Amino acid sequence: MDKYIPRPIDTTDVQLNEEIMSLCEQMAKNTHEVWSAGRIEQGWSYGECRDDEKKQHPCLIPYEQLSEQEKDFDRSTALETLKLIVKLGYKIEKV
Repeated sequence: MDKYIPRPIDTTDVQLNEEIMSLCEQMAKNTHEVWSAGRIEQGWSYGECRDDEKKQHPCLIPYEQLSEQEKDFDRSTALETLKLIVKLGYKIEKV
């Protein structure tokens, strides 16, 4: 099997307005909430250190309590999703 080389669509030329950037933060929080709900459903709980055997994870806390580094992971996912939507020709508007 050949080595996998990721090739994401280049979105560096996409500029998002302030309203969409606000949506990005809401999406980042929701991404964390969905991830957390899935983990809890799988039997995971909060633990100071990640322990796969005990199913404990330090990020099973409210989004607001996450470190900026952890929030940035979710923000990056949301931001790239929004930029891809625009890059593919879709328009994002609040109705």
